[in-house]
Amino acid sequence: MAGKAASPGTAVLLVTANVGSLFDDPETLQKNWLREFYQVVHTHKPHFMALHCQEFGGKNYEASMSHVDKFVKELLSSDAMKEYSRARVYLDENFRSQEHFTALGSFYFLHESLKNIYQFDFKAKKYKKVTGKEIYSDTLESTPMLEKEKFPQDYFPECKWSRKGFIRTRWCVADCAFDLVNIHLFHDASNLVAWETSPSVYSGIRHKALGYVLDRIIDQRFEKVSYFVFGDFNFRLDSKSVVETLCTKATVQTVRAADTNEVVKLVFRESDNDRKVMLQLEKKLFDYFNQEVFHDNNGTALLEFDKELSVFKDRLYELDISFPPSYPYSEESGQGQRYMNTRCPAWCDRVLMSPSARELILKSESEEKVVTYDHIGPNVCMGDHKPVFLAFRIAPGAGKRCHRHQRALRETPL
Repeated sequence: MAGKAASPGTAVLLVTANVGSLFDDPETLQKNWLREFYQVVHTHKPHFMALHCQEFGGKNYEASMSHVDKFVKELLSSDAMKEYSRARVYLDENFRSQEHFTALGSFYFLHESLKNIYQFDFKAKKYKKVTGKEIYSDTLESTPMLEKEKFPQDYFPECKWSRKGFIRTRWCVADCAFDLVNIHLFHDASNLVAWETSPSVYSGIRHKALGYVLDRIIDQRFEKVSYFVFGDFNFRLDSKSVVETLCTKATVQTVRAADTNEVVKLVFRESDNDRKVMLQLEKKLFDYFNQEVFHDNNGTALLEFDKELSVFKDRLYELDISFPPSYPYSEESGQGQRYMNTRCPAWCDRVLMSPSARELILKSESEEKVVTYDHIGPNVCMGDHKPVFLAFRIAPGAGKRCHRHQRALRETPL
């Protein structure tokens, strides 16, 4: 039975996972990943579960399609998921379309005990009852049960083949309406460029894209409801501030390319102590001598440099972070806790919500912890990103109700 009998309300589990690494080494990484994912499902026993994946299929989707099919089949038919009798899967497999391909995959699972679940048809502008298990792929643009967009090329012109965008679905669960948005924002193309200004130019690009999504989901086309936005935001620590703090007493050596005079490397050395190298910074190198700073107390001392969400403080809410940076972990199977030295570790993967969605979360009056915001697989190699999840309960009667759609609901089963 899903949910804990002592707790009222409907148990919900929202998971975000950049899974690109899983398709580079499917035999080892997928097995570990699925085991850890199933453990979280078993622990929280949700009635309704959403899994938002980014980079689904890996860097070369065409070559990974057989692994994609196996992964989807496993999720839908595994013994660990047998009580989830209804499911919807939306996979953007249109990899040949530079204009539309986002590599996003959204999975929704409904427990057999959950009654009267409805999904919104954006074309018909009414809810439809969810029955059975269905998979939609390839050209999602024609699917009325979601909205999907890839960000325009001019948002990030230096990246010729960006796959960043979002997919939105709307649900009616426990007579409560809410949107779920799977999102993937732009990365930092160069550590050196990110270090130049505070905030970085890349932070500004992400700000623009996220603002576009938020404006889009609350525009006048549809009734406004609560929303959860979860995915790989690619939020980074403010690089200039972090480096200044980590290398307070360091001197900086600048290395330039002989032919172009372009800066290709920065070397930060201690002023004394035999001028020990503290940090080496290149376009795709962030090699700090002491990784423990990112692990001590789950790296939370660095949260003061996690500033990108502050711009949206009136529009997006997040629970307190108590887990370590979710990226970039080593992809070596035996290195579940080690970061790669390619980027400064950061909390890229997040579960955010609208102010009204915050009110949906039922905080139990008992001592039982019913709201959890954490990462998955802390000691296991899950790829370069650790999945992040939010588990909570929707209180009976909470949120914007869907009951006035009942007549349309009964007439249009899905």
